[in-house]
Amino acid sequence: MERSLLRRPPSGRRGVQSVETGLRVLSALAASDGPTTLTALGARSGLPPSQAHRYLQSLIASGMAVQDASARYDIGPGVIRLGLAALARTNTLGAAETALLRFVDATGWTALLAVWGNAAPVCVRWFPGRPALMTSFGVGSVLPLEGAAGDVFRAFLPAGDLVAAGVPALPAAEVARIRAAGTVEQKSAVAPGLRAVAAPVFDLQSRATLVAVALTTDGAPPRAAAPGIGPQLLEACRTATREAGGTWP
Repeated sequence: MERSLLRRPPSGRRGVQSVETGLRVLSALAASDGPTTLTALGARSGLPPSQAHRYLQSLIASGMAVQDASARYDIGPGVIRLGLAALARTNTLGAAETALLRFVDATGWTALLAVWGNAAPVCVRWFPGRPALMTSFGVGSVLPLEGAAGDVFRAFLPAGDLVAAGVPALPAAEVARIRAAGTVEQKSAVAPGLRAVAAPVFDLQSRATLVAVALTTDGAPPRAAAPGIGPQLLEACRTATREAGGTWP
């Protein structure tokens, strides 16, 4: 393997260049659909085949890669063990909490996280905004099925789960619209004057395990009522999904 060189990445932290290159080759292996050729790996990782080959030999020696009888390369058992260890430490709720705290700090909107209960969303986390929002909702509250959170869950949950729970499905056109947008924005019929925006957080299997809801009132300060909240909340949910190891569908 080529001599390790120290360089300063954009973040300002010092890193070992050869390790970063080796991880790039490993990432190229993981991104392949299956066993792949040296030429394809070199192209995917941006390396000449001869250089990619040297890194692959080290990855094979460490159990991170394997080579089959047809001279194709694939991820090795070491990668599988690392993946299982990372999966065991996945904390979707923790990642969503962190992302929503940043969202609340940036926007001033109140936010909550909901899980799917027996037949409706249930609030499991509450993040007060600025100014504080006076509402009957809080941790443990069952949220309206026809509210923003309920619509997001009904758009992304498997139809069989909804049928089993006796939950009325959304019209197909509405499901398609919500899935395309990723968010639901509405004014609450349950609490007049309350505005809500909701977006999903997905797990490794692209299941909507959480829905984040941002709340404000018609009388909120202009900064808090500014447009663009939907995209900001959607980005927070994408970040939470990514940081928890989830997969956005």
